[in-house]
Amino acid sequence: MVNSTMMLIAKPVDQVENRLLAALPAEEFERLRSHLQPISFSLGEVVYEFGGHMDYVFFPTTSIVSLLYTMENGTSAEMGLTGNDGVVGIALFMGGGTMPNRAVVQSAGGALRMRANVLQDEFAKGGKFQQMLLRYTQALITQISQTAVCNRLHSVEQQLCRWLLLSHDRVKADELIMTQELIANMLGVRREGVTVAAGHLQDSGGISYVRGHIKILDRQKLEESVCECYHVVKNEFSRLLG
Repeated sequence: MVNSTMMLIAKPVDQVENRLLAALPAEEFERLRSHLQPISFSLGEVVYEFGGHMDYVFFPTTSIVSLLYTMENGTSAEMGLTGNDGVVGIALFMGGGTMPNRAVVQSAGGALRMRANVLQDEFAKGGKFQQMLLRYTQALITQISQTAVCNRLHSVEQQLCRWLLLSHDRVKADELIMTQELIANMLGVRREGVTVAAGHLQDSGGISYVRGHIKILDRQKLEESVCECYHVVKNEFSRLLG
């Protein structure tokens, strides 16, 4: 089920900003081109709910989508995130049918959507498209596993650095629009912890934070403070997807 605030964009798909699609051989992409429709996501938009069914799969271009698990008491934590490196809706080609988590837009922007039945037909043909989807799924599993380890063993500041760097890798700008409350929900920690961690990073000159706007000032400082979890995830994505 897709949130009704999603907007369709009336323009042809000429330049591919999603790395999975860009990696396809020209003949495979040309076969898919007519089935790709540009759309725009707004901040906080729900792409799908836990247990829901999807009519479309989404390939983010300039947006970032967080995969969340929400507990019965309403608290939530991010399991992973997807941007221009991947696809949202892996259950559609992995055979699960219904969605195993909740997906919410973390950073507003564009995406390309494809009907679920088209994706499933193309996946069944094998070839490079199937290979890239499976490789992405393996990389996403690594990210989800490493997130669980990071949330258990590392400080809030290290978790925040990991989250900022992973997000920064998937957008073309140095500025992220995100309140501390939303970050706390993503990381599954108290807001006060995010406030302290963001303050340390701001004091070090790594970021600036003003009214929900986080700007990366010195990426190197974030990389010096982050735990190994970021590099494990980044290296695995590079190994599998290039």
